[in-house]
Amino acid sequence: MTQLDGPSTIAAPVAADPDGGRRTPPVQQRTGRKVSIGRIVAWVAMGILLLITIFPFYWMLRTALSSNGALYANSSSLLPADFSWGGFERVFGLQTVDEAIEQGGSGAKIDFWRYLINSAIVATVITVFQVFFSALAAYAFARLRWRGRDLVFGVFLLSLMVPVIFTLLPNFLLVKQLGLIDTLLGIILPSMFMAPFAIFFLRQFFLNVPLEVEEAALVDGASKIRVFFNLIIPMSAAPIATISILTYMTAWNDYFWPLMVSYTDDSRVLTVALGSFRAQSPQGGPDWAGLMAATLIAALPMILLFAVFAKRIVNSIGFSGIK
Repeated sequence: MTQLDGPSTIAAPVAADPDGGRRTPPVQQRTGRKVSIGRIVAWVAMGILLLITIFPFYWMLRTALSSNGALYANSSSLLPADFSWGGFERVFGLQTVDEAIEQGGSGAKIDFWRYLINSAIVATVITVFQVFFSALAAYAFARLRWRGRDLVFGVFLLSLMVPVIFTLLPNFLLVKQLGLIDTLLGIILPSMFMAPFAIFFLRQFFLNVPLEVEEAALVDGASKIRVFFNLIIPMSAAPIATISILTYMTAWNDYFWPLMVSYTDDSRVLTVALGSFRAQSPQGGPDWAGLMAATLIAALPMILLFAVFAKRIVNSIGFSGIK
């Protein structure tokens, strides 16, 4: 046996050239991901849009952490002017009337926790009842056969084109005749039952549920009601959760209708109560620090809610056939 001196090497086969010569083995080249000008421009544009979106929230926080007296002297400063927690203290009722007036507040009584509870009650009741009745109507439009079904559904879709302001006066007269002015039920009632968008959204998903599954349940003796509660609702958990989140956010942020029917702290919701911070203070200017602090606190639950469920909302809208 012949022993080689040094490490043995195995030569890679070289392909023969058709002309009889030997072809040079190809040289491996590193393939790097080229950064195009278009990609750079897209990232820059996205960064600018992100800054434009976030800046109002930062400015709101900056104003809330400033004192009213220093805001006018340092109106263009990007940092809090004369850093102070006074705005948040006035929101939570931790300042006396004299202290609030001294710091540029209106001195008005702010029952923040009552307003917060009222907003939570109104948004929760509207969400539960509206989603439930909308799901029933959506199932009727998607699965039940009855005369005029498509015509009625078309009327529901047309109602999406009616501006909300056109319904305020009829709803106000109805609530007034029922004696529900200045009550939480008066705020809840007009939005309590159905919403055209919720019906359309859930109907599109119900149409995607395999009909064979429902027919098998009916053959086994289940009624339509049982199929709806035991089969359709569990299968539709994702879109129902999505429309519930959207409904809750809409009810929480509603302003004009609660403003029309609530006059006292017993029925005043948080969005309406923020107007008290715009009352003229003895110094002659609005309590901007208190207003921004209250606005930030009121918006924070909705921001967190959307941040947690944003992916679910987008996926459900795409899956429910909004196309």
